[in-house]
Amino acid sequence: MLLSTPAIVLHVFPYSDTSVIARVFTRQLGMRSYIIKGRGGSRGRLRQSLLQPLSPLDMVVYDNRRTQLNHVKEISSRRPDMAADPISASLRFFAAEVLYKALREDEPLPALFDYVDTLDLNLRPSQFPLTFLLHTAAHLGIEPMDNYSAANPLFHLEEGRFVASPDELTLTADDSLLLHAHLAALHNSTVPPAAALERRQRLLDALIAYFQVHLSGFHNFKSSEILHEVLA
Repeated sequence: MLLSTPAIVLHVFPYSDTSVIARVFTRQLGMRSYIIKGRGGSRGRLRQSLLQPLSPLDMVVYDNRRTQLNHVKEISSRRPDMAADPISASLRFFAAEVLYKALREDEPLPALFDYVDTLDLNLRPSQFPLTFLLHTAAHLGIEPMDNYSAANPLFHLEEGRFVASPDELTLTADDSLLLHAHLAALHNSTVPPAAALERRQRLLDALIAYFQVHLSGFHNFKSSEILHEVLA
């Protein structure tokens, strides 16, 4: 059967001389993989421009649940004027990699899709990676518990909450306090606090480690290294 669905590009890799496989996040079906024909010539260049990380698409796809690879009948961009500057491109690559590694096939998450689909990458880009990870964690059901207090000032990566005593899986007091501030901003829909670059980078690495502890497929994460460079 044919199905029309909005989608967001997560990852694309070659399939044959004339086709690619696109892993996309759809609103109705969750993360799915589709074969898209047309790699060469002007048509191929057009398709390549459509399939950049986090590109929003309208797709008409063949939906056969008995196979993991379906074909695309029609594809078009919903926002062809996406910014192409290095910072925006790096943030899109980062968000797409987070979703590609965090989502499971065929698990619809419409609220997460709507959040990603309305992202404004130009709004406080230095804060975006931390905010995006915490929003995504909340939609996936692994949001850190914000029980920060004087008695429990250290965040524990495995327990997902603030604890009293340090061990090899707790953040430093300084990084724990910054995480608490970001969680409070998330819950209150306020602007996250400003922080020095080094603190933001440490917390970003800590949150990636948190995802790796709580999501089995979240490994070999690469785009944070690029962000450390472009947001420096």
